[in-house]
Amino acid sequence: MDDFQVINSYLCIRMPKELDHHKAIRIREMADRYIEGQHIEFVVFDFEDTSFMDSSGIGVIMGRYKKIQILGGRVLAVHVSDRIRRIFRLSGLHKIVEIVEDEE
Repeated sequence: MDDFQVINSYLCIRMPKELDHHKAIRIREMADRYIEGQHIEFVVFDFEDTSFMDSSGIGVIMGRYKKIQILGGRVLAVHVSDRIRRIFRLSGLHKIVEIVEDEE
């Protein structure tokens, strides 16, 4: 799968349509492998295809934030729908993850 892509010091992760517990485990494991194995400064979560995210998805994002913050990096989110933005606000993720607005 091309869900993970490293461009310079950016790890871009294309999030699945439905981010549930089972998919969250794989994303966490793969993201950690990239973060620990390469010089990653930014983790970019791409929510373009995502319509559902439960608490395990929130946990994945918070965990990667804690990991990358130790390294002095940042976490960004792109293509965030209104539904996902609401989850960010309710969970407090909007305080630690920079939502990059689409340029139109």
